[in-house]
Amino acid sequence: MADARERERAADEVTDHVGAYTAAQVSALATLLAATAACETDASAREAELNALIELSSTGHVGLDHLSPLREIVLGDLPAQLRDYVGDLLGGGHLP
Repeated sequence: MADARERERAADEVTDHVGAYTAAQVSALATLLAATAACETDASAREAELNALIELSSTGHVGLDHLSPLREIVLGDLPAQLRDYVGDLLGGGHLP
């Protein structure tokens, strides 16, 4: 697997090019990023992955089924901002 900096950079590139993807590409990228974020161990890479997911979600082509791996994240292990990202993505708003 790529190192954390490469994963962070790749997620940032997804964010930079959101408008260039087809609906199918958005869905595939969201599924991949959610699975990656669920097992991510580096805080900066995970933040970039979650941010990319938020940007992809803004296209309207990301469903909860694409984001389901995020349910595996132990929210108590995350900083408050990242808990908010996960909450927003899963439709729960800001989680405690």
